[in-house]
Amino acid sequence: MDWKQHCVAVIPCFNEAASIGALVARVQRHLPAVLVVDDGSTDDTVECARQAGAKVLRQSANAGKGAALQAGWRRARERGFTWVLMLDGDGQHAPEDIPRLFARAEEGGSRLVIGNRMDHSAAMPWLRRQVNRWMSRRISRLTGVELPDSQCGFRLAHLATLCDLPIRASRFEIESAMLVAFCRAGCRVDFVNVQTIYQRERSRINPLTDTVRWLRWRQAQ
Repeated sequence: MDWKQHCVAVIPCFNEAASIGALVARVQRHLPAVLVVDDGSTDDTVECARQAGAKVLRQSANAGKGAALQAGWRRARERGFTWVLMLDGDGQHAPEDIPRLFARAEEGGSRLVIGNRMDHSAAMPWLRRQVNRWMSRRISRLTGVELPDSQCGFRLAHLATLCDLPIRASRFEIESAMLVAFCRAGCRVDFVNVQTIYQRERSRINPLTDTVRWLRWRQAQ
């Protein structure tokens, strides 16, 4: 697979001016095509991403991570890519791990490869680690597939498969919805160990509202 030709990185962003420029530069060492989806930022995210060499797709208002990702998938498909690499704009995912995802897709015939942080999760805040494990256990039971890190946003997906699945989540429940859709369609999902990075970045997840939204999503499955 010539990943540089057939794969595009899609990075959803909301007010990530401090990190997006350096992140784009690091991603481009592995993938020249980078699409930043700006989810209604009020800072200089758009300008920083463009200066770093990314294409930018702007959302007029903040619609959520899921909505931003889906807009990026559609644009990537329009541009003729066959694979999409997803990673967050806040620096929590190390672009140096990108070749690991590529290798796993080539080895196993996967349609979705997800980064697994849980084998080395000490750097993850305690509460987030526990919530991740709790959610992963419940989604594993729902799908009948062992899913060690259901909430990691560092993912490589076959684009046509991704766009054709019924994934309608618009906010942070997008990771769970994507997994359930792939598993229910009988598509192979694999995990590969990646670095766990938590520094001083402020999470965009609201502990109360996003947990309630996830529970509502789970009840609807």
